[in-house]
Amino acid sequence: MPQAALIAHLQTAVTQQDEARIAQLAPRLQAADLADVLRDEKPKMSRMVLNQLDQAQQAAVFGYLPLKLQRRIMKKMSLDAAAHLLSYMDSDERADLFKKMDEAWQTQVLKLMAQEKREDLRRMASYAEDTAGAIMTSEYASIPESVNVGEALDIVRHTAPDAETISRIFVLDEQQVLLGMVKLRDLILATPNTPVSHIMETDIAAIATDQDQEEAVRLISRYDLLTLPVVDKQHRLVGIVTHDDAMDVAEEEATEDMLKSSTVGNLESSLSEASLFILYRKRIVWLVLLVFANIVSAAGIALYEDTIAQYIVLVFFLPLLVGSAGNAGSQASTLMVRGLATGDVRLKDWGKMFGREFVVALGLGVTMALAVSLIGAARGGLPIAMVVAFSMVAVVMIGSLVGMTLPFLLNRVGWDPATASAPLVATIADAVGVLVYFSIATAVLGL
Repeated sequence: MPQAALIAHLQTAVTQQDEARIAQLAPRLQAADLADVLRDEKPKMSRMVLNQLDQAQQAAVFGYLPLKLQRRIMKKMSLDAAAHLLSYMDSDERADLFKKMDEAWQTQVLKLMAQEKREDLRRMASYAEDTAGAIMTSEYASIPESVNVGEALDIVRHTAPDAETISRIFVLDEQQVLLGMVKLRDLILATPNTPVSHIMETDIAAIATDQDQEEAVRLISRYDLLTLPVVDKQHRLVGIVTHDDAMDVAEEEATEDMLKSSTVGNLESSLSEASLFILYRKRIVWLVLLVFANIVSAAGIALYEDTIAQYIVLVFFLPLLVGSAGNAGSQASTLMVRGLATGDVRLKDWGKMFGREFVVALGLGVTMALAVSLIGAARGGLPIAMVVAFSMVAVVMIGSLVGMTLPFLLNRVGWDPATASAPLVATIADAVGVLVYFSIATAVLGL
């Protein structure tokens, strides 16, 4: 039966609370698909479905559920059942959930876990958020440097069931220091008596436990890795970051940058689960600050009241000009923020990028000025057309250069370049655009 049909039948069985039917259908679903079914169910129903699975299947499904739902389900479970389920979960997912539980619960559950699992969980939960240590798994395949290929394959056969992946096998010395890596394919193709040291790769990328998780994503992407080893200060192997975990981090970081670029800030939970107060709190600060920033625009208009009074037609072009400045600035800012995030652009490239943006902005401004000057001539004659054209070139160039430069400045002082958001750049460009527009109007019209 296709997965879509299985999902539909399972949803019906869950609605009817038909445990016999659930027990028949649930184990046949992919873990990710079953997790999607449980996302919208109450914890009691989710537990009923999970109880129809063996421990390994439960752990696999549990790992796909949102942390908030995991926590709610786990709190409803007995301590013995919770400890059992944690023991079967992947080490990184286990640590993420463990850190979200209250301290009293943690203490009681740890007592019920096997010593090896308990020590691993404590160590994994000790790493700071957003570091390579926090997203790594401790379930990797390794072999000592002193063995030959035949012995290495025997070791891998015994350890493979506990490893998250065995496509890359890491070579360690007696102190667990990382020496190199062997591909499983090379192990299989080599003769049994060949020393592992003869076929291992020693020039491999690695990351420290306290480095930022974004650096792990960058290394995996740059070197096209399936697994990235994570080492401590003594270069001992303590875990690996897998390609799928890196994809999750990349999605998380991209979402965070998008929220910052809209002056929202990072949400601790998903949008659908965030409370109304959190959504209000994340948005109100920047909105209030931008309100006061817009006062500059209002002050600029007040400063040139006499000019406006004599040429009321100037007001017609004001939204058009300041909007163009904001749009050009937002475009430039978005390009630079993304370039800095991906490493395509670096701080040292500012001069080069400024020169390129100057030329591009000039071309954009002139093109837009030619288009809008025709409307200016129709509305107010040649003098107004000149004012509008000159202003368009000026505000588009200023907006573009501000939008391009602001991410570099923020990066230079250690702030996230994504803070150079479209609303912030647009507000600055609006204020500058008003002053430039009326200054040019006053000069050209001889006022």
